[in-house]
Amino acid sequence: MKKHWWHKATIYQIYPRSFMDSNNDGIGDLRGIISKLDYLEKLGINAIWLSPVYQSPMDDNGYDISDYRAIADIFGNMDDMEELLDEAKKRDIRIIMDLVVNHTSDEHAWFIEARDNQASPKRDYYIWRKEKNGLESTFSGSAWEYDEDSGEYYLHLFSKKQPDLNWENEDLRHEIYDMMNFWIDKGIGGFRMDVIDLLGKVPDKEIKENGPMLHTYLKEMNKNTFGKHDLLTVGETWGASPEIAKKYSNPDNEELSMVFQFEHIGLQHKEGMAKWFYEKDLDVSKLKEIFAKWQTELELGKGWNSLFWENHDLPRVLSLWADVDEYREKSAKALAILLHLMRGTPYIYQGEEIGMTNYPFKDLAEFEDIESINYAKECLEKGEDEEEILDRISVIGRDNARTPMQWDDSKNSGFSKADKTWLPVNPNYKEINVEEALKDPDSIFYTYQKLVDLRKKKDWLVDADFKLLETDEKVFAYTRETDLEKYLIVVNFSGESQDFDLEEDYTDIVISNTDVKEVKNSGKLKAWDAFCVKIK
Repeated sequence: MKKHWWHKATIYQIYPRSFMDSNNDGIGDLRGIISKLDYLEKLGINAIWLSPVYQSPMDDNGYDISDYRAIADIFGNMDDMEELLDEAKKRDIRIIMDLVVNHTSDEHAWFIEARDNQASPKRDYYIWRKEKNGLESTFSGSAWEYDEDSGEYYLHLFSKKQPDLNWENEDLRHEIYDMMNFWIDKGIGGFRMDVIDLLGKVPDKEIKENGPMLHTYLKEMNKNTFGKHDLLTVGETWGASPEIAKKYSNPDNEELSMVFQFEHIGLQHKEGMAKWFYEKDLDVSKLKEIFAKWQTELELGKGWNSLFWENHDLPRVLSLWADVDEYREKSAKALAILLHLMRGTPYIYQGEEIGMTNYPFKDLAEFEDIESINYAKECLEKGEDEEEILDRISVIGRDNARTPMQWDDSKNSGFSKADKTWLPVNPNYKEINVEEALKDPDSIFYTYQKLVDLRKKKDWLVDADFKLLETDEKVFAYTRETDLEKYLIVVNFSGESQDFDLEEDYTDIVISNTDVKEVKNSGKLKAWDAFCVKIK
């Protein structure tokens, strides 16, 4: 397999509204990110995935773009963006832009013209029908919105202010490729591709994901844009299987570097029910099965994995699957060790490296996220119990990941000096913040720092084969092995002691949150014990 820089990279996702506010308006911005690049350099990451900063009315916090070649006023301007690119480059950090091309804002010039002038070629940039079918929006309700002036419905798989683009239109596709090349020419390091598996949709057949033309479009995109450069491209693909992921990420296919698959994230949700109905206890056996499947079936040279626990759309993993009290730090280290020593490119979501947790929501009025607000409204209209709705959204809702980054114990956790921030800061910021983490040599931060460094330096993290070991249900153990060396990774995925016989002698402790010698002597793993040892 030809090696690329991103095989040994760790990516850090920034949600710009919530990272750092430089002008004290309560909203994070580009100059705020620039001011924290030294911190990210200390962490050691290779690239920043930047959630959208394009011009937008912010109906969906920037995922509704009104101008792909301009920066939203709340984040700064193009000079700030170019300075961010320059300053990041000085620190060997690339910027990965969020590519949102399944839909635009209804305030984009293309849609305004399409709506106002039915004879315009731009009309066909979007999807219009005289009658609607049963397609539903991810954000609740019908995916079709009636336009009074033209007497037709337009498709929106998300908010009604996010009309879907018609990828069957060749002129549209090349407009998008020109825009992508505009950003590539500015020196970006690649693209994270929002809901990319929807581009081939066939609305008349109610096909959303993995439509018949999807891979044709991606091959064309590759050829016309990033395929000429050594850029990272990662597609958001909620419906991908390992076989489908190979189509995207097999180098021979000339499509993408990798995809985000969400099969393990599905364990958050009760089977066969809406995403809001969550499982209180993680099925560790299923988690092992899913990770093992993706590690072994997406073979080296035929595909590539992404590795993540969190992003801007997901709750904080510690609040859902680990421990936010007695073992918060230890369980956070355990989850990091488990994930980062697998094969793939790891992604850290802002605040994950200091163990940030879900926000303690007390009222439905506290939510900002359009998905949560629409869902609550729909449930209330059906007469559902408000406390039950609050419980679901407060655990699963996207606002949990979007509360401001916790920098120190000063006002608003050092994120902003504004009287009010766009989302409130989690009240636990006095204890959980970057300043405290950096002072403590045994903090979660330094575990992440070491994992990032290992990824850069150790070829076995790319090359070694993965094998899941048979263990007690709550123990997740696997080996990574090459012809020359073998490593054992063991994690107690629980707050209780578990049996584990460390039978083989080890030569080196690669990373650990516990006393490995004690584990070997006792045959027991204490709560949230995790380690990696070299055994050959």
